[in-house]
Amino acid sequence: MTGDIAVLGAGMHPWGKWGRGFVEYGSVAARAALADAGLDWRQIQSVVGADTVRGGYPGYVAGATFAQALGWQGARVTSVYAACASGAQAIATARAQILAGLADVALVVGADSAPKGFFAPAGGDRPDDPDWLRFRVLGATNPAYFGLFARRRMALYGDTPEDFAQVKVKNAAAGALNPLARYRAAVSAEEVAASAVVADPLRLLDICATSDGGAALVLSSLDYARRHGVADPVRIRAVSTVTPVYPRTVLDLPDIATDSAVAADPPTPGFRASIARAAYEEAGLGPDDLSLAEVYDLSTALELEWYEDLGLCAAGEGAKLVREGATAVGGRIPVNPSGGLASFGEAVPAQAIAQVCELTWQLRGEAGDRQVAGARAGITANQGLFGHGSAVVAVR
Repeated sequence: MTGDIAVLGAGMHPWGKWGRGFVEYGSVAARAALADAGLDWRQIQSVVGADTVRGGYPGYVAGATFAQALGWQGARVTSVYAACASGAQAIATARAQILAGLADVALVVGADSAPKGFFAPAGGDRPDDPDWLRFRVLGATNPAYFGLFARRRMALYGDTPEDFAQVKVKNAAAGALNPLARYRAAVSAEEVAASAVVADPLRLLDICATSDGGAALVLSSLDYARRHGVADPVRIRAVSTVTPVYPRTVLDLPDIATDSAVAADPPTPGFRASIARAAYEEAGLGPDDLSLAEVYDLSTALELEWYEDLGLCAAGEGAKLVREGATAVGGRIPVNPSGGLASFGEAVPAQAIAQVCELTWQLRGEAGDRQVAGARAGITANQGLFGHGSAVVAVR
């Protein structure tokens, strides 16, 4: 049995700070995806919601919330939480239901109305929770970790703040072409350098914002797609949701220490590279087969790390790729042609779904001025707190 499923519809609510509830954003995205698929809501057999979060913790029963908002019609419902990887977990859940024959067509939806400023822990004492501990013991907000990532790259590979700034310049140029993006203006390297220092060496324009937004997909079996007149749909060929392997010797959110490597050698590849490797193995393709990638650019420095973790270049060569223009729209392997989180910001449960929306539009040739010429295969990469991996491979 093939592991492919069809993407019949993709839809998003524009991202920004709209001051309204997440249910509205998700409902708008869901209706857009249904319209794109040419389906009525009553034809949906399963709804999988990526849980909306507050301070990193799930706070709403998203699947049932959206089913109620769209109008109860008896569909199977599931809610999924995996922090920033929730959207990919929701896609994986819908895919499993479709391949198992539990549903022919499913709606996947995620949306958030994010608080202003840094993400903070939910209230209460939880000394066994690493996310709570890092705030209580270190006072370390997310940008502190982003700064550590950047410093590590500078020490290991000689990356510079100017290299990091070029990532923002690239993504802002792509985001300026995307009507759904929150930030739609080109940015110069000089503007990045002039923005306020947040977590040295990273400045305000090196780090993504928190945002409101929503994204949705209508997924189906290939037989269902054919019965509805879609002979050559975009197909999801692989979904990777792997966890790390002991020992973890590189500090990562939300931990405040690494594992000891005294008793066991560090795994090869590391966690983020293993996310991509599992997706490649399931899809039966590799980095050289890709037309584009959408990656989790919490910071400019972290995007460079993803180039290497996806196998687009060797370790330490990420900055070289961006300097050469290889990862810009029109380059050899465009990364974040949507504009990335640099242009959208984080709407946590929606962002991994939004990445697949962008792959869908690119593989259909519907991405407008940011279109990647001849796009045939793409990968997403994302990562959630607590060891949640996330990668999706889509092909046409």
